[in-house]
Amino acid sequence: MPDQIDLRGRVGVVTGASRGIGAAVAEALARSGMNLVLGGHRHAETLEAFGHELARTHGVKVSCHAGDMADPATANALAKLAFSGHRQLDLWVNNAGLLVDGSIGMISDADVQKTLAVNLAGTIHGVQQAARLMQRGQGGSIVNLTSIMGRFGSAGLLAYSASKAGVIGATLSAAKELAPKKIRVNAIAPGFIATDMAKGLSEEKLAQRLSSIGMGRIGTALDVANAILFLASDMSSYVTGQVIGVDGAMVV
Repeated sequence: MPDQIDLRGRVGVVTGASRGIGAAVAEALARSGMNLVLGGHRHAETLEAFGHELARTHGVKVSCHAGDMADPATANALAKLAFSGHRQLDLWVNNAGLLVDGSIGMISDADVQKTLAVNLAGTIHGVQQAARLMQRGQGGSIVNLTSIMGRFGSAGLLAYSASKAGVIGATLSAAKELAPKKIRVNAIAPGFIATDMAKGLSEEKLAQRLSSIGMGRIGTALDVANAILFLASDMSSYVTGQVIGVDGAMVV
């Protein structure tokens, strides 16, 4: 799919781009010719180095901003970079997120507030900024990262599942409101993906997760990035308000 999609001349924002799914998405978009504004909370130097490498390798323009998506000022700063550097915005990927597990009754209020602030409020901040910029042009595509846990829940992930379910609700509402303005809003719901979050699992937990996947393998960040490439392109010009699972037929 990446070789068939040409995004030259377009501009995209990707949050949580310093590692994992966000980095894979940024790489795939740059490879397709899209100019980028990358956001990341920690590892500012790593993010800048990654941006420089993407620009050098793929001949695209890349700018970076380090900030916490829980703070609306971060989304505002990313939007300003897109406007000042390109005067347009075609894609915004709300990927930044965190996972805090814990049994019911044992989850701290701080963990609840932080999870909702980053995963849900951060997504809403991104949607609002993206919509403002895209209305200046010919519309665009907003992609929100939810999770299979946001669709079906999971024991031990109450706050995380709730935050990701909220992302689905926000996606569906935004899609309805923004459709007349030619702004498409969709969500990607990954299943078990090989990221840093998966590396901490015990062998027993890993085997249990793998046994629940119909395709018999863990997903990759590129699997998710390819789905986002589709939503970034004109191939999805009539697709909005959808929650697309990238889970290999995972059962939870």
